[in-house]
Amino acid sequence: MKTLKGKTLFITGASRGIGKAIALRAAEDGANVVIAAKTTEPHPSLPGTIYTAAEEIEAAGGKALPCAVDLRFEEQVNAAVDQAVSTFGGIDILVNNASAIMLTGTLETPIKRYDLMHQVNARGTFLCGQACIPHLEKADNPHILNLSPPLCLEPRWFAPFLAYTMAKYGMSMCVLGWAAELAPKGIAANALWPKTAIDTAAVRNLLGGDTMAKQSRQPSIVADAAHAILTKPSREHTGHFHVDEDVLRTEGVTDFEPYAVEPGADLVTDFFL
Repeated sequence: MKTLKGKTLFITGASRGIGKAIALRAAEDGANVVIAAKTTEPHPSLPGTIYTAAEEIEAAGGKALPCAVDLRFEEQVNAAVDQAVSTFGGIDILVNNASAIMLTGTLETPIKRYDLMHQVNARGTFLCGQACIPHLEKADNPHILNLSPPLCLEPRWFAPFLAYTMAKYGMSMCVLGWAAELAPKGIAANALWPKTAIDTAAVRNLLGGDTMAKQSRQPSIVADAAHAILTKPSREHTGHFHVDEDVLRTEGVTDFEPYAVEPGADLVTDFFL
């Protein structure tokens, strides 16, 4: 039986959305979850804080360590990793989920937003890997999972929102590099991306509101796919750019209607697919 019981997961952006869903799925197994995220005070338009997420994780059966982390700052990342190791004895899994988004063209993208996306997405992912890898080396079945799209150098993925694509592809390139670099250490590095839009704060606040949310799937589909990946043998499964539905089909899932926000609705395909 595949389980994450007793494993310690360091998850960025786990206070809400997909990151929290992955955390809750691991908690059902009895995992330890480090919530590395920024939100410590309630936000008017974004649900949840690292503390409310911790309460949900513990209610689901796991152990939680809320850590206030801004991925732009190396000292905050290193402090959270140190706290995770001192609390739980090590780190088995790194999930790079945190991401900044702005879907604009070149002239419409302020450099401040360009910098934010690259600092959080590409640089933050690399930084977390750098901090966690020495501890992953000591784990029994170590995994890195980046929530980033398959690499495809077709202009259609770059032209509409160049800065965002570059930042997300930076995360994907970490997978490509780490899978080869870390294979001798037995550390798996894989990517996961949703086939459809997912009902998150980004969708509701930035990408289409309630209308698009109703044409989306729940974050639990990504969480279930992540669980399937993270319970595979790390030495045998690395360097893959997964799509959530495809992962679950290989696990025997045939009915995806329960994941729909509104059953029967026409789903919006994710724009990187």
